[in-house]
Amino acid sequence: MMPLERVKPLLGQAAARLRGAGCDTPDLDARLLLQWATGLSREELILDPDHSVTDEQARRFAAAVARREAREPVSRIMGEREFHGRVFSVTPDTLDPRPDTETLVETALALMPKAGRLLELGAGTGAVAVTILAERPQALGVATDVSAAALAVAAENASRHGVLDRLSLLEGDWFKPVTGVFEIIVSNPPYIPAPDIAGLSPDVRCFDPRLALDGGKDGLDAYRAIALGAAAHLVSGGHVVVEIGAGQGPQVVAMFAVAGFRPAGQFRDLGGHVRCLAFRGNEN
Repeated sequence: MMPLERVKPLLGQAAARLRGAGCDTPDLDARLLLQWATGLSREELILDPDHSVTDEQARRFAAAVARREAREPVSRIMGEREFHGRVFSVTPDTLDPRPDTETLVETALALMPKAGRLLELGAGTGAVAVTILAERPQALGVATDVSAAALAVAAENASRHGVLDRLSLLEGDWFKPVTGVFEIIVSNPPYIPAPDIAGLSPDVRCFDPRLALDGGKDGLDAYRAIALGAAAHLVSGGHVVVEIGAGQGPQVVAMFAVAGFRPAGQFRDLGGHVRCLAFRGNEN
């Protein structure tokens, strides 16, 4: 019988392989994958580096490390991602929620009435809408997506976090399936210019759905649609909050100004970059 493998050398070997593959955070990735493969906590890995893993756990870990070497994101290997303190299921049909998008959530929470009505355009995993509703137990929400498969994941996540009874999930393009008005409309739309997608990191380019990345020739197609349709679905003085890409702020502000919206703030992510813009609708 082969001797059982131990935590410390497993982590060291895996981190070296991931470093060689060009992964940005090889030590963290190795630790997260070993936790997932073994069920051990971070504290257990630290306090007991000589802990032995079973043959099955070692095989599971080796397979996961090989997938990460091929640049598949850790969250996709594990099938889940932590976002704003909650864990969300992630599948190949959804965008992998990024920490930067927590700025969108925080901005929406600051602007939304406690018992407000929320509309999210482009739900994906549902992480944004589900988080907002979980933080606002009196609020109601609607979320749309063109992908039925993504909406199934959003429904799973809404159920997981106890908000499915307050969230309606509608299949369709932007506002097409939507009726009624809302206090706040939020979106993290596709905003990568189509010609730039080929130059993205393989972690993104090869694993996020292109539909969730491709913002058209200039990356701004979604903002045109949102600016054009938002007023018809917003209460008097309500807000629209959108995530943006680098350098897109002035153009997006101009689009919403033409549509009759006033700027209500720009908000930076943890890296100091302007990550989302808020707009206020007309007051009747």
